[in-house]
Amino acid sequence: MATQAIIGRRLNEHEEKISRNGLAFYEDILANGHAGLQSNGRVQAHLSLLPLVFHAVFKRILHNVKSFAADKRIEKKAETEPVKSRSKESFERIPFITAVLTHLGFCILMFLGFINQLFFTPKVAQEYNREGYAPLYESFEEFYLRYVYRRVRDCWNRPICSVPGATVTLKDRITKDYGWTFQFTRTTSECINLGSYNYLGFAEANGKCADQSIETLKKFGCASCSPRLELEDAIVFGMGFATNALNLPSLLSKGCLVVSDEKNHASLILGLRLSGATVKVFKHNNMKHLEKCLKTAIVFGQTGSGEPWKKILIVVEGVYSMEGSIVHLPEILQLKKKYKAYLYLDEAHSTGALGKNGRGVCDYYKIDPREIDILMGTFTKSFGSAGGYIAGTKARNFHAHTYAAAMSPPIAQQIITSMKIIAGEDGTDEGKRRTKQLARNTRYFRRRLNQIGVIIYGNEDSPVVPMLVYLFSKIGAVVRTLTTHNIAAVGVGFPATPLMEGRIRFCLSAAHTKQQLDYVLSHIESLADSLGLRYSRKIRDPTPIEYYSDGEAE
Repeated sequence: MATQAIIGRRLNEHEEKISRNGLAFYEDILANGHAGLQSNGRVQAHLSLLPLVFHAVFKRILHNVKSFAADKRIEKKAETEPVKSRSKESFERIPFITAVLTHLGFCILMFLGFINQLFFTPKVAQEYNREGYAPLYESFEEFYLRYVYRRVRDCWNRPICSVPGATVTLKDRITKDYGWTFQFTRTTSECINLGSYNYLGFAEANGKCADQSIETLKKFGCASCSPRLELEDAIVFGMGFATNALNLPSLLSKGCLVVSDEKNHASLILGLRLSGATVKVFKHNNMKHLEKCLKTAIVFGQTGSGEPWKKILIVVEGVYSMEGSIVHLPEILQLKKKYKAYLYLDEAHSTGALGKNGRGVCDYYKIDPREIDILMGTFTKSFGSAGGYIAGTKARNFHAHTYAAAMSPPIAQQIITSMKIIAGEDGTDEGKRRTKQLARNTRYFRRRLNQIGVIIYGNEDSPVVPMLVYLFSKIGAVVRTLTTHNIAAVGVGFPATPLMEGRIRFCLSAAHTKQQLDYVLSHIESLADSLGLRYSRKIRDPTPIEYYSDGEAE
């Protein structure tokens, strides 16, 4: 009874808490209601707490009923008001029936997991002699991986044996024990690659970039003994994730405030946690909420003491890799100047992928990059290499170079060659052709998906295209079916996304041809009919979508 009382209090405290840094987590509620594993692998069944778990989910459904009704009233009111401006972004809400079915489906998965755990011994290694040590996995994480994620585990972590270009070669594998283990079949499948961040198509095994990297490898070897190679206003690192995670602590400390977008990448979140700074999260791309956070911070100062903050830093991304949205940079710059804050812009997914010249979100909005205090980016997505960079005006005092190791020479050569091609410094128009091709592919693919009637998120100029399928079972069905037709795509679900926003994420590339995209779209249309994916309530335009349009590509 005492345990149930504790769980009841936790339910009341957390029933309104549906998002944490952009990820909807139910583990605070569910973790105490499932069957936990002891260090010796024996099962402790807490099935008496199952009603509390379902109670939490059904409360969430009731909340959605109310919000759905409110949204319908807002939509009806909006129909009578004139449209002031056309937005390039779209975030359609989940249909009510689909929301209910998604919650019920998750309840069924959890219940079957409890039964499975109660009667069957998992075929995994157990922890022994761990007295005095923290467990390697949290109890909910352990349960979720073994009894929920395992059912669709074959859709993720697919080994490849080729460069991730327009096509990718998958190593075929099978499972004979329902996802506990896999065996390779010694065969491969060549698939159209819609799962890799290869925006400008530089992930190539041959060509100018590959040839010059091989020459550099032969001349300088694999490493250069880690000297300091940074410029006075920019530093290059060997790992993109670490560029955020290990540099933010050098820019921030206790007494500083960070205002962070709720959809920011895990590398940014980790770096902010390590910094010791106070973090306030604002709603995704919501300028009113951002301004409210800045006003409150300036008026009330530091928590407890009321002293002014040492510095206030706004942290955003150029293109959000899970939402397909683009940062509202002009409005953020206005708020930055108005409230005397600093701006940290992560351009990992926007450099090369946005702008007439492929120079990122500043190029996209025609904004001088010097208005951004700190620019960060990676060399993996658009450059087909590895590593990252952080740059700022010479007035910024970085000491992160103390910890930086030099980049491998052939990797640096890949970056230099691809960057020269993008900038047109190689004497050709290849870079301009690639940026135009990516813009064409993006517009064409997104418009065709809208015509099919599926719900897609994000900005119409973003090469990251999330297609909402919602139900956990449909994520696996779509990924598996596409793979059988030699199409490689990425499925994303809880806890990487909110529970009700399971999706298939397509990443477009300049290397894709119209024939490849049409082939993919034909199978998506077939799946939309067989699995019921036509959730969109938008009016569909039957006019054939034009592909070759130089004006729109510009």
